[in-house]
Amino acid sequence: MNEPLSIRGVLLDLSGVLHVGNTALPGAVSALRRLRSIGLPLRYVTNTTRQPRVSLVERLNSMGFAIAAEEVLTPTQAALAYLKDHALRPYLLIHPELHVEFSGMDTRSPNAVVLGDAAQDFTYDNLNAAFRLLMEGAPLLALGDNRYFREPDGLSLDIGPFKTALEYAADTRARVLGKPAPAFFHQAVAALGCTPAETLMIGDDATADVDGALRAGLQGLLVRTGKYRNGDERRIESPGAVLLDDLPAAVEWILEKR
Repeated sequence: MNEPLSIRGVLLDLSGVLHVGNTALPGAVSALRRLRSIGLPLRYVTNTTRQPRVSLVERLNSMGFAIAAEEVLTPTQAALAYLKDHALRPYLLIHPELHVEFSGMDTRSPNAVVLGDAAQDFTYDNLNAAFRLLMEGAPLLALGDNRYFREPDGLSLDIGPFKTALEYAADTRARVLGKPAPAFFHQAVAALGCTPAETLMIGDDATADVDGALRAGLQGLLVRTGKYRNGDERRIESPGAVLLDDLPAAVEWILEKR
């Protein structure tokens, strides 16, 4: 473990760090309130793509968190910007609740595939339609690359396995727009008004959250909540990661360093 640099801003993952399902993790509400009280700028970076940002924020605040929509960065925002910048018409392989965020896009005669956590919409027909577009040369835009996440009843498949299947079948490589893409982290850092080296990312995913942040030049802290499984820290290839039990312990660590 390397001695961390000064911390002038904090990025937090949501699911697995603040909550699991519709339940706040023990001590998370008070820990976040304590972190806010010291005046550090905060942003929330999530690869959650099962609901629009407004609904996600409403759910978080119903658990006791005081979070504004503009503080939350999702890969959907990055996807919308990329599609517009490149004049692309998406085939949307995403969760039904997320379609509202793409309602302004032209989806006729699609020439790009946008892949999110489609849940029950990951049917053979939908995957095969995406595959055929990729075989015609359409780019694959993935809203994340996570392998799995934790729900109240256990671990569930995330975007990553379906992204890998489409990449293999179509002999292509996806452009990842969420974590662990460096551009996604850097967008969040810019919103904080900090440099990457001054920014700490707190997450429960060793690769997407922590190793991704470290590779992007940020500091990284892995918590043993959410999807964390014993030994996950060994999957972090970049040096300098910090491992702590949960968000309350992470906030205490930040206060001690300051």
